[in-house]
Amino acid sequence: MNDSSAEPSEDEPRDFIRDRIRADLESGKTSALVTRFPPEPNGYLHIGHAKSVCLNFGVVEEFGGVCNLRFDDTNPAREDEEYLHAIQEDVRWLGFDWGDNLFHASDYFEQLYAWACHLIEAGCAYVDDLSADEIREYRGTLTEPGRPSPYRDRTAEENLDLFARMRASEFEDGAKVLRAKIDMASGNINLRDPVLYRIIRAPHPRTGDAWCIYPNYDFAHGQSDAIEHVTHSICTLEFEDHRPLYDWLIENLPVPARPRQYEFGRLNLGHTVLSKRRLVKLVEDGHVAGWDDPRMPTLTGLRRRGVPPSAIRDFIGRLGVTKSDGLVEMSYFENTIREHLNSSAPRRMAVLDPIKLVIENYPEGTIEELDAANNPTDETAGTRKVSFGRELYVERDDFMEAPPKKFRRLAIGQEVRLRFAYFVTCTEVVKDSDGNIVELRCTYDPESRGGDSPDGRKVRGTIHWVSAAHALPAEVRLYDHLFAEEEPGKSGEWLDDLNPNSLEVRTGCLVEPALAENPGVVQFERTGYFCPDPDSRPDALLFNRTVSLRDSWAKDKGN
Repeated sequence: MNDSSAEPSEDEPRDFIRDRIRADLESGKTSALVTRFPPEPNGYLHIGHAKSVCLNFGVVEEFGGVCNLRFDDTNPAREDEEYLHAIQEDVRWLGFDWGDNLFHASDYFEQLYAWACHLIEAGCAYVDDLSADEIREYRGTLTEPGRPSPYRDRTAEENLDLFARMRASEFEDGAKVLRAKIDMASGNINLRDPVLYRIIRAPHPRTGDAWCIYPNYDFAHGQSDAIEHVTHSICTLEFEDHRPLYDWLIENLPVPARPRQYEFGRLNLGHTVLSKRRLVKLVEDGHVAGWDDPRMPTLTGLRRRGVPPSAIRDFIGRLGVTKSDGLVEMSYFENTIREHLNSSAPRRMAVLDPIKLVIENYPEGTIEELDAANNPTDETAGTRKVSFGRELYVERDDFMEAPPKKFRRLAIGQEVRLRFAYFVTCTEVVKDSDGNIVELRCTYDPESRGGDSPDGRKVRGTIHWVSAAHALPAEVRLYDHLFAEEEPGKSGEWLDDLNPNSLEVRTGCLVEPALAENPGVVQFERTGYFCPDPDSRPDALLFNRTVSLRDSWAKDKGN
């Protein structure tokens, strides 16, 4: 536990949330810090949620205290056990643990109902018969005050009776709601008699058919915070206008604690969407393969893509906590991923678009075992053996018959280094009847074993390869941005901005045998970072691209 009374060191996070917590602990206003992460179990967590997870759990790691994981399970029509389990798995994957502090809003349904009755008895709530459309109409606009419902002045006795009958399932869905009685002329629309309870006939994942009326988020949230003695209720900026209602309910109910709500700017990431409604549509309409599609910004999708949780936590930490929303470039996230994988991912060779290379002066039937570094940035990672022979496969685009001036790869008469192996010079190409190049003929320098020249001569480039006799077939999926536009829907229908090239499936790829051992995330030399897909098998290897490498010759390739 950190000393909350000490000034933060230069390398510790500093923001207005942490400053508030530090001040409250130092003054004695807060004796023990309690935060909570309160997801709705109606979908999978995405990277925007990760910001809230890292903040709520992160501050208790820094200052001591506890962070509750509480499911806001107040809308059974949209909830599922699948999401309950997935959310817990994602939070653990990020590196956080709630211990015994797992709660559900449904744990408090009876207490919340009693508090709703308390509001009715105090003249602060009433049962309304207006439809949802009529409630919106009566509520007014940002420039015009609302109008009171014709049912607003029912007596407490009548409201208690109707509310009890709502609970007893006497009325159809939408026939009646319970509303707070606050101020229909308030400049804050959230205070214009907000709905507290509605009728929903749907089985609940935890309570079954015990209830047919459910509190909405605004009513359940603050009161659940109070029951759990949350000290700092940290949520995203869209709830700032809801804070007066949060405070009004706390002040008008006999709750056991007085939590305080603080808002921070949410994370918006370019070339994707973080609206749960839109993510649901992408899944349900088949635009992606599911919640764990590696193109999705969901944590389960990022996990399947091979993004390490440490990179996500680091990315969130670098963004900091502010009071404003902002759009973060996807490239910033990808660079963070590269930084983490560069130091940790072992290197392997894989050829995604193979063309055969035959070394004509190499002895037939000879196989050499060469040493290859597992990670040149980490000497402790050691080396591995790779098999080398007369026939190899290299990338098709590593050869050009008529190359531009600055092309540093294979061409007729041009010498290159084979990674960890020898210098080779292309002498001839073999074409099929349609004029397509199907084979490269080369010679090698036997004195350049290991990729070094004994006479000190320089070569212009290095290419990777796999042994034709030893390589294993694999399918490789190359993922790109899910949306072509940085801000989907900014200039039209958001689905129109879907990137038709967000997935390229390469079959017939060839990889070195070590990749059959399910090594986790690896760097395919000169290509990018890849991880085995959960469906990958030793007899059917399947890899997903996590992130590409920076293209060191992009400006030359544009010739």
